[in-house]
Amino acid sequence: MDKAQRKKIADILAATADMTIATVRPDGWPQATTVSFVSDGLDIYFVTGAQSQKAKNIARNNKVSLTVDRPYKTWAAITGISLGGTATRITAEDEVAKIEQLMTKKFPQTADISMPEDALAFFKITPRVISVLDYTKGFGHTDTVAI
Repeated sequence: MDKAQRKKIADILAATADMTIATVRPDGWPQATTVSFVSDGLDIYFVTGAQSQKAKNIARNNKVSLTVDRPYKTWAAITGISLGGTATRITAEDEVAKIEQLMTKKFPQTADISMPEDALAFFKITPRVISVLDYTKGFGHTDTVAI
């Protein structure tokens, strides 16, 4: 992946609030859920309930897929990413603090939410392959890069 592709992906992540993440259920079926997220370069973080189906699915199988789409008015303006990667639960206090800081910066309303830390699960997604959708280059145009 070249510098321009990395910047484009990081810009799409930074400019978008929500993603759809797919995890693998115990019965083998995918489960797709919309969650808010933050990013730091190509590192993607999200927080969910510690007892949520997503958290349980990831504990069994850490392979995930996700999509992020920037808002658009016409199909000719669609830009976004689709990626496959792995999700890792973050428990180290310094890393949790970093995620909380990124969340508060992007979503100021999170500062008003009070929950016990053990009720939440913090995750980092490490991309393995990313498809960058850019319909401004033509309908259905994608560039796929391996990490």
